[in-house]
Amino acid sequence: MSEHNYTYHDDSFSLDKTESYTLLIQVEANTFSYAISNNGHLIAWAENHPLDELSDPQELLDLLSARYHHVIIGLPAQNFTLVPTDLATAERLPNIARFLDVKADNRVLAQVLDEENIIVYKTPATAVNAAEDFGLRNTVFTSKGWLTAIAQNNPGNNNLYLNVENNKVEICHFALGKLRFYNAFDFTGDDELVYFAVLVAGELNLDARYTSLYISGDIDENDSKLTRLAEFFRKAEVNTLQVLQLPKEIVPHRVLSIAALSLCASSEVA
Repeated sequence: MSEHNYTYHDDSFSLDKTESYTLLIQVEANTFSYAISNNGHLIAWAENHPLDELSDPQELLDLLSARYHHVIIGLPAQNFTLVPTDLATAERLPNIARFLDVKADNRVLAQVLDEENIIVYKTPATAVNAAEDFGLRNTVFTSKGWLTAIAQNNPGNNNLYLNVENNKVEICHFALGKLRFYNAFDFTGDDELVYFAVLVAGELNLDARYTSLYISGDIDENDSKLTRLAEFFRKAEVNTLQVLQLPKEIVPHRVLSIAALSLCASSEVA
C-alpha cells in the first residue's frame, strides 16, 4: 500500500447488492485497503484506512458489516519461508516456524501458496485480530494473488516481476512456468532498489542485458525508479496485467496486488 489515499466507487455500487459482490482486503501493520468486485469488474477501491477501522468500524461500518458473496483478506508477512509441499508435515511446521524469530506480538500462519509450496510466515497479532471477525479461513498470504496472477499469464524465463509499496519491493521469478524465486526487501531510494534487483538477477544467473522487469504497485510510468532500473536491464516497465475489468481512470499496475486477491480460494490455516 502507498502513502496515497486513492478512493474510487463506481456509480453502480450499492450496499443493497453486496450479497453478489466480492470484498477484498489487504492488511498492513497499521492500515488496510479494500477493493470490491462484481462479475469480474472493480466497482470500489480505497487505500490506507487505519487498522482500527477494520476491527471496530465507524466510517466504514455499513460497508464492512454487509454480507458479501465472498470475502478474501490478505495478511502481511514480517518474515516468511517457503517449504516444499511434500516436506510441510504437521510435525515439521512448528520447528520451521521457530526460524522466524517469533515474538509475543506475532502470529504464525502456514498456508498453501501454490501446488509446490507452503508459505510459513509471521504476521502482527493486530492484523490477525482485525481479520478474525471475517474468519481466518478467509485469509491468505497477501501476495498469493499477485504470484498466482503472474503464474497464470505465461511468465517469461528471462523476466523479473516486482511489486513496490512503501519502500518495500517484492521480487519473483518463474522458470518453465513454476515459481523459482520469491523474496521481499526494504529499500531506501532508487539505487537500493536497483541493487536488490541486480542482486536477485545475479543469484539466478540471469544476464541483466537480456532480462526484462515488469513492475506493479506504487509507481508511475515516468517514475525515476523505472528510469534507473532500465539503465541496468533490457527494459523496465509497468506491469499491464489486468485481473479485473477496470474503469479507465485506474491503471492496472496500481491495483494488481489487491485485485489479484480475487484469484485466491480459501486456504487452510495451521
